[in-house]
Amino acid sequence: MSTTSFEGLKDAAAEAGVVAAQEPASLPEPKIDAQGRAYATGKRKTAVARVWIKPGSGKITVNGKDQTEYFGRAVLQMIIKQPLVAADRNNQFDVYCTVSGSGPSGQAGAVRHGIARALTYYEPGLRSVLKKGGFLTRDSRTVERKKYGRKKARRSFQFSKR
Repeated sequence: MSTTSFEGLKDAAAEAGVVAAQEPASLPEPKIDAQGRAYATGKRKTAVARVWIKPGSGKITVNGKDQTEYFGRAVLQMIIKQPLVAADRNNQFDVYCTVSGSGPSGQAGAVRHGIARALTYYEPGLRSVLKKGGFLTRDSRTVERKKYGRKKARRSFQFSKR
């Protein structure tokens, strides 16, 4: 049986009794623990954040402190709230996280990444919204290592002609 077009291929498959399953793609099951929380790990630079989210009033706790106390700059507070705002879940989840390594900017990025991943585990339907916003992609930019024979990663000694 030779077919030269897609229509002929479709007809040939129908004759053979092969029918493609047309069921909609189902979402994965939510990953929620016994306490009703979703857990995820977020990373940025050398910072690692362990994040738990559960339904609540919107309180964000970082290393045992309120987020406004831990992240003093308003920009960093805005960064960690971005996934919740993009998913339209602001003030619906309580977030508890522990973060270590790097500096304030890297830690805020790690918490943001962890919150976005935890949201997808709690509500798998939010994955497409968070993916479009770029919150699920781990930012792989880290500090370049120092090379031997150089002052820093790229800084060399000053060239002297004479």
